[in-house]
Amino acid sequence: MFRKIVTAIVVVPLAIVIIAFAVANRQMVTVSFDPFSATNPAYAASVPLFVLIFIILILGVIIGGVAAWLRQSPWRRTARKLDADVRALQEELAAFRRHFHAISPPAQVGAVEPPVVSPPLP
Repeated sequence: MFRKIVTAIVVVPLAIVIIAFAVANRQMVTVSFDPFSATNPAYAASVPLFVLIFIILILGVIIGGVAAWLRQSPWRRTARKLDADVRALQEELAAFRRHFHAISPPAQVGAVEPPVVSPPLP
């Protein structure tokens, strides 16, 4: 419940700011993908400014996520190796427990309990 409240407190104002940004930046901009001809580009697109900024933001998040994922690969590899080691050791421990449980000495049949001696009276 607390998490939903905190999410609402963060998401609602953020949504208002994004909507205000989109309404304030509706003018069209031309994006050219031809670095050699500025006057007559091979491919150019006219989009609203807020769409261009959102697309760049989304691409930045994706590129950052891929970079972080690639940078963390040594840690993931180490975690997989250690997980495999832990599983192997747990299997070995279970095998030892089964083995020693099977060869434990049997309980003595007819064993006599030691007598209980009461303390001397004063």
